[in-house]
Amino acid sequence: MGTETAQSAKFIVALGNPGRRYARTRHNVGFRVLDVLREKWNLGEGRSAFDGLLYDGRVSRAGETVRVMLLAPQTYMNNSGRSVRKLLTFYKAEVENVLVVLDDMALPAGMIRSRKGGSAGGHNGLSDILESLGDTQVPRLRVGIGRPAGSRDPVDFVLAPFDDDEKDEMEIAIRKAADAVEDWVFCGITSVMDKYNRRSED
Repeated sequence: MGTETAQSAKFIVALGNPGRRYARTRHNVGFRVLDVLREKWNLGEGRSAFDGLLYDGRVSRAGETVRVMLLAPQTYMNNSGRSVRKLLTFYKAEVENVLVVLDDMALPAGMIRSRKGGSAGGHNGLSDILESLGDTQVPRLRVGIGRPAGSRDPVDFVLAPFDDDEKDEMEIAIRKAADAVEDWVFCGITSVMDKYNRRSED
């Protein structure tokens, strides 16, 4: 039976910075996961809404249909919360129906992990979302981008593209993260944690 109301929709928020300058940087992994999903789900070009780009459609799997909304805030990373708050307020959505997809320096490049909630772990975009929503129990899917070597500035690191020897691995990770998002839509965050967190706990 299809899901037809906005209140029962699933909201996927992908974090990144707008513009060509940032398109292939480490910090924009979330946007790249969104690109895979909107192509896979045939969501089209989207529209400007809630200080972001919004893609609205329905996705089906195993006879079940769910309404999905993908949001790419266009406020720049550190102000992502404003866009997310506007979206959730408009649709009266509960935070458990939201999944934030973001990059994470604390994870090796290519590793993905999900959590039901918790702190922002030093990620400014997620921190702004948690502060704006007044709630730390926001499900999130983190895609590892690795740590800067030596004394390299972390800001320069996240705003730089991946090294050539990382690109293939990251393409695989981005597609795996997109699969994890779809699993979340149909199976929930606990199922995603059980399935995708295992590798990082070996």
